[in-house]
Amino acid sequence: MSGTIVASRSREVVIGFDQPFRVIGERINPTGRRRLTDDLLSGSFAQVLAEASAQARAGAEILDVNVGVASPDPETTEPPLLARAVEAIQSALDPPLAIDSRFPRAIEAGLAAARGRPLLNSVSGEEDSLERLLPLAAKLGVPVIALCRDAAGVPADPDARFEIARHIIARAADHGIARDDIIVDPLAMPASVAGTDAGTVLRLIARLGRELQVNTVVGLSNISFGLADRAPLNAAFLKSAIAAGLTAAIMDPLGAEMAVARAARRSGARRPEMR
Repeated sequence: MSGTIVASRSREVVIGFDQPFRVIGERINPTGRRRLTDDLLSGSFAQVLAEASAQARAGAEILDVNVGVASPDPETTEPPLLARAVEAIQSALDPPLAIDSRFPRAIEAGLAAARGRPLLNSVSGEEDSLERLLPLAAKLGVPVIALCRDAAGVPADPDARFEIARHIIARAADHGIARDDIIVDPLAMPASVAGTDAGTVLRLIARLGRELQVNTVVGLSNISFGLADRAPLNAAFLKSAIAAGLTAAIMDPLGAEMAVARAARRSGARRPEMR
């Protein structure tokens, strides 16, 4: 595979097995963050820009943009809010963006505001997601993150997660979306509630790369959610995931885990597969 191309108006980032490990900054997300929530609701976007700038300086090559604040009608309020956040970031910075929302209308608004070739985060195996988002991705020519989740949730069985990924890839192909334009997230569950899931995800990363020839990504902070000392677990998991073939992570580039990502970038070697 040649890689997944994500681009802003002036910068291109390629995610792939023969590319450096890629970091997608996670910090533009107001969940549990009062200051960022207030900034978004006020329409200031000063804190959004501060987070975007800090992440870019720290080495994030793509910025995930999520504006999911609590409101009486988020499906109505989120689309214009996400579009405005995207415009604010692009007015000052040039990293490519990942447009992140649980609402298809918000994703569409964010993609419409984005310049270049943003990343659509995300498409699940749920029928509504497949029917609404895959045609949008095909129409705009943008790559997608595919979640190993369906209407029943995230399966504990790794084979079931693998089959969800295969199904999304097949449905994407029906819309003319190439495999190079799909990045699969096997969905790492918190170690505090699913202690053996980390090993499952590591094996899935290797299998997805080996058998389906797709790039993979994880939301790194998920693995340590609910634990007190999170950085060591995140770093250990990230190191193992990169060794298994992980090509990108949605993570905090300001955290200690970034040292692992930098080391992976410097190595420049193709990630070995886990057998």
